[in-house]
Amino acid sequence: MTQAARQQTAPGDFPAQSRLIDLVFPGDTNHHGTLFGGAGFALMDRIAFIAATRHGRVPFVTASCDRIDFRAPARIGQLVELVARPVRAGRRSLAVDVEMIAEDLIGGERHLCTRGSFAMVAMPEGGDADWRLPAISADMPEPAGDRLRMTDIVFADQVNSFGKMFGGDALAAMTKAAFVVASRHSRMVTVLASSRRIDFRHPIPVGSIIDVVAGIVRTGRSSVTVAVELWSETLLDGRRQLTARGEFVMVSVGPDGRPVREARGS
Repeated sequence: MTQAARQQTAPGDFPAQSRLIDLVFPGDTNHHGTLFGGAGFALMDRIAFIAATRHGRVPFVTASCDRIDFRAPARIGQLVELVARPVRAGRRSLAVDVEMIAEDLIGGERHLCTRGSFAMVAMPEGGDADWRLPAISADMPEPAGDRLRMTDIVFADQVNSFGKMFGGDALAAMTKAAFVVASRHSRMVTVLASSRRIDFRHPIPVGSIIDVVAGIVRTGRSSVTVAVELWSETLLDGRRQLTARGEFVMVSVGPDGRPVREARGS
């Protein structure tokens, strides 16, 4: 693939499923140490919006959601992975199914926390009475390879006075991806040891979708090096650009906080 091709892919070149990955911190939990239901619902609505926008490439609003069943809690320190996929398309309404799965990064156990269906309504500009959503494709392939891919959207509190994403927030998203990849590899407590050259190539406007793609490129006795790419995607036309890339050295540590000699493979 040429460098130009890597810089931008064709509109519609996106997976059938959209995935949002986050970590449960104390500020997102109740007095039981589990994720607030409202916080989980907000994450589900966010990924449903991303999946709907990728399908229709028009503005969407949430009209309703079907029964949301909270089956098991997500606890402090666990990873939550939200997976959304459009399942039914009408003329202007789209049903998006969402699942939230919790994962223990040390033990590797995963369980379904909740699932629900969101009714998203398209709001096309121009008032074209004949406009309708495209049909759901049954054979959209998932990305090949074993690299982690996590998706989110840039909100107003993440941008500077020019409406572009702060470099620190972009770095935080890239570091989170490196942490998840390294933790899943070692299944031990993992910390950031260093970052290597980070190249920022393009600004990311507010309202853009971001895809963070990460994979291990080198392993040592107690460390792994994770290469991370940050892609930005325009909401309404699907144009994508490689906006940043870098490498992060993650170290597995024991109970005493010292690096362990070898990380256990998952």
